[in-house]
Amino acid sequence: MLRGMSKVSRSPWLLLGLVVGAAVLAGCSQRSAQDTLNRAVSTSGLDVTRDVAYGPDTRNRMDVYAPHGAANAPVVLFVHGGSWEGGDKDGHKFVGESLARAGYVTAVMSYRLAPQNRYPTFVQDTALALKVLRERAKTFGGNPENVFVMGHSAGAFNAVEAVDNARWLREVDVPVSAVRGVIGVAGPYSYDFRSLPSARAFPEGATPDEVMPDRHVRPDAPPHLLLVAGSDRTVGAQNGENMRAALDRAGVPVTFTVLPGMGHITIIAAMARPLTFLGPTRRDVIAFIEAHRLR
Repeated sequence: MLRGMSKVSRSPWLLLGLVVGAAVLAGCSQRSAQDTLNRAVSTSGLDVTRDVAYGPDTRNRMDVYAPHGAANAPVVLFVHGGSWEGGDKDGHKFVGESLARAGYVTAVMSYRLAPQNRYPTFVQDTALALKVLRERAKTFGGNPENVFVMGHSAGAFNAVEAVDNARWLREVDVPVSAVRGVIGVAGPYSYDFRSLPSARAFPEGATPDEVMPDRHVRPDAPPHLLLVAGSDRTVGAQNGENMRAALDRAGVPVTFTVLPGMGHITIIAAMARPLTFLGPTRRDVIAFIEAHRLR
């Protein structure tokens, strides 16, 4: 045992991954695992700008992680999950760090939460954050015409709905052509929320046809990557399958991948560089961005 631990201790990066990965797999709270990981992930060598305002509310803030000396780099907007009632940008430093190390200017945003702020507030916040990020992209070393929008869980709903429903980008005067791709990780795009606790995130009397992203796909939407956790007990796989079908019907290019053995939390935890052994999330996201970015 001591000899084995001695070998592991020579690699702090591996040891960190094993410790945090064990916490995730053991079912520790999502925020607890996030905090452990975020404390250990270093942003040394990156340019980090915190609390960039994109609107008047205190939660209308985003942190921007950029490679040092970036110029004309692809830009990624990341939207956190939390059933629309929890979560924030601070819990996802590991995503910003991971994507910035891959060469992308990455904004990790917070948004207004339900039940005080119901649909479409959090979708409108996503569109507004995208607008401000594009306007300021060059100051961070990014290309405003080379933008990707990514989200996990409820954040994937926000990301997909904000781009695919023609209404939201039009409201903030963002051309859909500026968005090169949308990445949804374990998103609830297509379900009947009316008898579930998440009904608190939607207007009284609303129906799935009125709010679900798979009902709102514009034919000129950009390519999508949909990642589904094969062992997800929070968001059913049918959400991803229905979203893929809707994109197919609209003629929108979509890459649909089920990641076997991954759960609702491990699929996003695997974005962290110390936790890539959990699954291929980071690899697949980077491959998608590289395939669709402007050159």
